[in-house]
Amino acid sequence: MTETYRIVTGVDGSASSRAALRWALWHADLAGGAITALMAWDLSPIYGWAPDDAGHRTARTLQDVVHEVAGESRVPVERVVVQGGPAKALIDAAADADLLVVGSRGHGGFTGALLGSVGQHCVQHAACPVVVVREPGGRTG
Repeated sequence: MTETYRIVTGVDGSASSRAALRWALWHADLAGGAITALMAWDLSPIYGWAPDDAGHRTARTLQDVVHEVAGESRVPVERVVVQGGPAKALIDAAADADLLVVGSRGHGGFTGALLGSVGQHCVQHAACPVVVVREPGGRTG
């Protein structure tokens, strides 16, 4: 019995994370692997949303992005929503994965940055290899 090649992919709805998911699907198809698409949420109480609302909205966004990007792909995609910071959630989820795939930048921070803080953290701390996928069009800021 062989274990399935497992790829964890960070999804936040950005163009960069969609490109990362697309790349992970391509690679998983070649390797005969499966994907865990992970989306994390963490809201301060000042936003006025109840945790259930944020969790449901995040799950719906993840569902929509995976459906849009994966379409009729034959690669199995597990959807995981986690409460907490995205960098820690990705590192934890990828602890026993074969590969972690993230977009080069997401929704936060400096829009001109070549690599976002979550991607940077993953590159520095992941226990498995990390692939950083640039946003389509090669935009650098």
